[in-house]
Amino acid sequence: MGDVMLDAYVWGSVHRISPEAPVPIVNVKKRESRLGGAANVALNIQSLGATPILCAVTGQDSAGDIFNQLLEQHQISTAGIVRNPDRPTTVKERIIGGGQQMLRIDAEHSHVLSETEQESLQQAITPLLPQADVIIFQDYDKGVLSEPLIQWVQQQADQHQILTAVDPKRRNFLHYKQATLFKPNLKELKEGLQQEALALHKEEYDLQPTIREASDALRQRLQHQITLITLSEKGVFIDDTQQSVFIPAHVREISDVSGAGDTVISIAALCLALQLPIPLTASLANLGGGIVCEYTGVVPIDVSRLLQEANQHLTLSTT
Repeated sequence: MGDVMLDAYVWGSVHRISPEAPVPIVNVKKRESRLGGAANVALNIQSLGATPILCAVTGQDSAGDIFNQLLEQHQISTAGIVRNPDRPTTVKERIIGGGQQMLRIDAEHSHVLSETEQESLQQAITPLLPQADVIIFQDYDKGVLSEPLIQWVQQQADQHQILTAVDPKRRNFLHYKQATLFKPNLKELKEGLQQEALALHKEEYDLQPTIREASDALRQRLQHQITLITLSEKGVFIDDTQQSVFIPAHVREISDVSGAGDTVISIAALCLALQLPIPLTASLANLGGGIVCEYTGVVPIDVSRLLQEANQHLTLSTT
């Protein structure tokens, strides 16, 4: 559950600069719409072989129509989708020229849901809870998730004994108390704990104490069980109080980092459901996040490639 969006793409080629301004001219070849935000997490969950139940708010607009059509095309249920005439569907339009993203245009409202809107979403969520093994909070700071809603869902999860995994953003960072797994990236960790001095160093031995201390400070605030911190090109760090592990990133040709966090939280959440070991959870999430960065645009993980790379890179000690 969380903020969903329509990822729109304009694909084209660039051969000259505009005479009107020093900007490239993109000759459009095709247009495409994809499921984005929490909906991309749903696609990742589906690609990994599980059944996603998506809960979110969209507008009663043409973008919302396209969004629901895409859900139906991917055979993802719309039972948890609440359509609101007063709130437009978030659209992120990316202009791709020569295989590179040149511009992104965002159309969105990010104000928090009203009490009435939140009640409508709760009514949609309630009958779906008994079907869930894990609840993923996919937060993009677009207003669907708020402190009261987060607390209500976490209480419901505790009552139904459902695991929770969080992909946070700044506004609600410290509202996700007692989750099973909390997955910030380094930037979000700095902002959330107000530790701007927290930095990556060249030597791993310089990195380890700093990140571990931040993880301990975070657990004191949130009382969650597992911390999974993504560190961009440095890899990931995972900590569950019993053990903490750094998993280095694999060398790749990076095309686009969009959606990598969606893949990481999807894999980590399914590993929770399967009760896989902590090092294996981090290793699989690290692999998946890296794989999708090799593709232009937001794409779900290719499970066959993830399996291939897992067999190639992961050792028996990891599993």
